[in-house]
Amino acid sequence: MALIIPKQYKLKLLPETTEQAIKTLKVCFQDKLSKALNLRRVTAPLFVLAGTGINDDLSGSERAVSFPIKCMGDRKAEVVHSLAKWKRMKLGYYGIAPGYGLYTDMNAIRADEDLDNLHSLYVDQWDWEQTIKLEDRNLDYLKDVVRKIYGLIRELELMVYNSFPHITPVLPDEITFIHSEELLQMYPGLSPKDRETEAAKKYGAIFIIGIGNELSNGKPHDGRAPDYDDWITKNSDGYYGLNGDIILWNQVLECPFELSSMGIRVDKDSLLKQLEKRDCMERTNLEFHKSLLNETIPLSIGGGIGQSRLCMFLLQKAHIGEVQASIWPEEQMAECAAHNIPLL
Repeated sequence: MALIIPKQYKLKLLPETTEQAIKTLKVCFQDKLSKALNLRRVTAPLFVLAGTGINDDLSGSERAVSFPIKCMGDRKAEVVHSLAKWKRMKLGYYGIAPGYGLYTDMNAIRADEDLDNLHSLYVDQWDWEQTIKLEDRNLDYLKDVVRKIYGLIRELELMVYNSFPHITPVLPDEITFIHSEELLQMYPGLSPKDRETEAAKKYGAIFIIGIGNELSNGKPHDGRAPDYDDWITKNSDGYYGLNGDIILWNQVLECPFELSSMGIRVDKDSLLKQLEKRDCMERTNLEFHKSLLNETIPLSIGGGIGQSRLCMFLLQKAHIGEVQASIWPEEQMAECAAHNIPLL
């Protein structure tokens, strides 16, 4: 996405006030998330050993930032992309019962990102994971969790309004669920991103279900790794997938705004099907995959919620650099400064 400079952008909070608001939002949201989903906080790693299968490869093309460990014979460590697999292993390690789970502050470096209003080299998100029962591996359970998370976002939106009445709420009362195949049928001539644009603009807040599996046109809506979300199981709506993305309509930038990627995780059967479909059966020899195939880690649902993105949306900022310290191209910084968009 190219850099967007909103017409007549008006700075609603000074940087100093923004910093205070960021702290309040982050503390409040994680507390609410913990209570809503019965999660307890755990400490997370910044990096993991390469070759274990624990790090996530996201859509499969992103390179992990890595470095050699001198005292371990230069064995390679990788900065995490996310903690989807690590969290699930922790559920098993702590023996967390169904209906309960954990969350953590995940910090990552994604060196391959195209830097713009929404994308940064630095990623900060709440990574969460909840143990579930076999009977919970269904679309209704997924939707129930999505509604709870969306409800928390709206609570914080109202909190911002009560503190800063000139930042008025924009989110609809309910989030709309749309399967990626339905989206294709609604807008058959558009690209996946353009479909998201039309749907997010129409409904204000959507959850796109079934990201990763091929649609009727032979292409997936978007890439998804084969070994954490379940995108191949047939659901109660007659489509495939038990995962998805929360996407809001950003009225400042006039574009779709992905806030969370989440889903019910693969079980033994769906893992094997997805690995075979993506031609990477060799992963069955990795530590995480062996544990899953041997059923020594629990069934779960989980996801990530962007911390800076949440603050950016609720404080109605035009650039993620207004709520996060990172590195930006000099020309991008200059253009933002020229239009009164102060990057931290």
